[in-house]
Amino acid sequence: MRWTRTMKAGVLLAAAVLGLTACGGGEKQAAASKGGAPIVVASFNFTDSQILGELYAQALEAKGYPVQRKPNIGSRELVYPSLKSGELQFIPEYQGAAISSGFNQSAPKDADSEHAKLAELLAPYGVQLLNYAPAENKNTYIVKADVAKAQGLTKISDLKKLDKVVLGGPPECETRANCFVGFRDTYHLNVTFQSIQEAGPRLAQLKSGAVTVIPVDSVSPPTADPAFTVLQDDLGIVATENIVPAVVKKVLDERGEDFKATVNAVSAKLTTAELRDLNKRVDADGDTVADVAKDWLTKQGLA
Repeated sequence: MRWTRTMKAGVLLAAAVLGLTACGGGEKQAAASKGGAPIVVASFNFTDSQILGELYAQALEAKGYPVQRKPNIGSRELVYPSLKSGELQFIPEYQGAAISSGFNQSAPKDADSEHAKLAELLAPYGVQLLNYAPAENKNTYIVKADVAKAQGLTKISDLKKLDKVVLGGPPECETRANCFVGFRDTYHLNVTFQSIQEAGPRLAQLKSGAVTVIPVDSVSPPTADPAFTVLQDDLGIVATENIVPAVVKKVLDERGEDFKATVNAVSAKLTTAELRDLNKRVDADGDTVADVAKDWLTKQGLA
């Protein structure tokens, strides 16, 4: 989905990767340039969106397509107006969240139906979808493991056992059905909201006990950390979130089938487990987005 984490040093990374072409190493000959105006590839302000944008950008560059990166822009409230106007031309989306947050509609429960509905919603704005990936990344809610053990918390509805719940999340969480609104209206919890923009401070507030529960990406390192417990979304406020490239129709028409095939080849090989590993390399190990994207594309034979 995603909007729960902010990419570390996104602007610096953008400057670092702007001039790169992903040829898979100096030993390979660069692809002949296909010319034309650069394709503007954007990403949201959290780690795996940055990684996904870089994966597609480098794969396209390896085939000779000119690319301009616009990383770390922010939430859909900032991205969608520019996508609809054509200022941004390509963004890796998350199907369920795009429907619920981008268009304020209920998302279907399966990936195929989501893909069809999102394509219908984007069509009036001259934006089309390519194939969705097996990989998905959705909002996941975590609590401290010791609290979960003491209170018997395994699912979100178990939070009713607590006298009061404080949900710490980014500002947009307060108005979204897959976040605070869902906790209040679907789960009927005695819950208050605390706005915490950055992911790091949110995790720190959870550790300190200042908040009860926070959203994180399902591919983020805290979901595998024994210090935290992932709560099951037993009432299903979070939709399926397969990654899907949303591309301005004009670009698809101009660039043709080879462009589509290049993008779809990346999507076909993306799995949730691999996306989690790529996120770990950036967030936990300190590798750059450009490096992890290049390594993965080379491993997959796509660069």
